[in-house]
Amino acid sequence: MKKQAMIFAAGLGTRLKPVTDSLPKALVEINGKTMLDRVIDNLIRSGYRNIVVNVHHFADTIIEHIRRNKYDAEITISDERELLLDTAGGVRKAIGMIDADSPLLIHNADILTDIDLSLMSDSLCDDDALLLCSDRRKSSRYLLFDNDCRMHGWINENTGEIRPQGILPDSMQKMAFGGIHIVGPEILSALKSHIENETPYSIIPFYIDVCNELKIKAYMPTAEYQWFDIGSLEKLNQARESYIERT
Repeated sequence: MKKQAMIFAAGLGTRLKPVTDSLPKALVEINGKTMLDRVIDNLIRSGYRNIVVNVHHFADTIIEHIRRNKYDAEITISDERELLLDTAGGVRKAIGMIDADSPLLIHNADILTDIDLSLMSDSLCDDDALLLCSDRRKSSRYLLFDNDCRMHGWINENTGEIRPQGILPDSMQKMAFGGIHIVGPEILSALKSHIENETPYSIIPFYIDVCNELKIKAYMPTAEYQWFDIGSLEKLNQARESYIERT
């Protein structure tokens, strides 16, 4: 099956202002290299040669950056300049650009990590989706999993909101989502039937809606890895100070 991936690079980066007043979040640099290039390089190292990148904020700048760089991969642009489609909506639009019968690895452009993505893709097996998760990372919003690491819902600990209603969070494992996931054909098919094309929709509500029908599981690497969310100025500075280059 084709190894294919999608990078979410369309976001407005509002938490990174004023940096993102003049460039897109995907082109913010860590140690002289853009986040987009770091994600693409890690995908290529893991055997991915077919990559979709969605664009909206500073779309022309990202497209020109991709055009200037000679990646050892085929990069396809999913153009959301007219309407930002959010995460699930972005994947829904991109289905026409990929092989819908093969798994798709999805990676936020603001996640800096050296995780072995090939091991993650090899772990999908009979599951419908694997979500990179951590039970150690602090968050206000958690996904809820049973003892077999299968997702059953979501909780916002700041507001007390629980989805779906009726789930008992105290009986579940609370894990923070890490912005990288791999989905199989059943998820892509459910997206097509669940969301109208060109409709903004977020991926987590979609997962909540289908988690009791499809097997969505947490993926927790056994090897140590670095992980940074550079979505805010504080976290960006932390990543720049703490990220260790590996050869």
